[in-house]
Amino acid sequence: MTGRSGGGARADGAGRHGAWGLVVVVLLVGVHLVRGGTDEIRADGPPQPLSAAAPDGARAAEAALVPASVPDPLPPSTPLRVRVQAVRIDAPITKVGLDADGWIEAPPPAENRLAGWFTGAVTPGERGTAVVVGHVDVPGGRAVFYDLGALRKGHRVEIARRDGRTAVFTVYGVEVVPKEGFPAERVYGDAGVPELRLITCGGTFTEENGYAGNVVVSARLTEVR
Repeated sequence: MTGRSGGGARADGAGRHGAWGLVVVVLLVGVHLVRGGTDEIRADGPPQPLSAAAPDGARAAEAALVPASVPDPLPPSTPLRVRVQAVRIDAPITKVGLDADGWIEAPPPAENRLAGWFTGAVTPGERGTAVVVGHVDVPGGRAVFYDLGALRKGHRVEIARRDGRTAVFTVYGVEVVPKEGFPAERVYGDAGVPELRLITCGGTFTEENGYAGNVVVSARLTEVR
């Protein structure tokens, strides 16, 4: 996870919360999550979404499938655990941010069952778009988000928070997007309600360049417990 190809941009200061910062963030997530896969599991590869990409405007159309009644946004609270029953994900969450060089961090490869919440975005349940990343595979084999591409619209994602509440999100989009020309504004833009993105690597894989894209799961807050 040390490779830093794909751009030399930095995410400095408040700008990381703006459009440019989002582009930087997603490029670096792709870079850091792409390294360290294992040939052992690549005969079939991890599950991929039914559609390789979503056209511009698809987010709004897919979001229409989510119930119109959205709970009020929650106050900030650190996420502790992510659960996705449909694909048997039940993992602790650590904080990931930017390292000393201005690059986004990822969960340590040795912790293959650990997901990471990007602290430069909102906490899950707040108004805005929260971001949780995880490896698809690591040198030792499958990792926490290996089956992320098998999610479908209507599946639910639960985020347990430090304040004792659980934010429940309903999936409305699952896609593979290329790292080159990543549609950051569409994926990370503020929809005006609490949303969540789960991200891992996906698409085609080569030994030279790793995965060509990222699996992006888009979900909207639909319940608070």
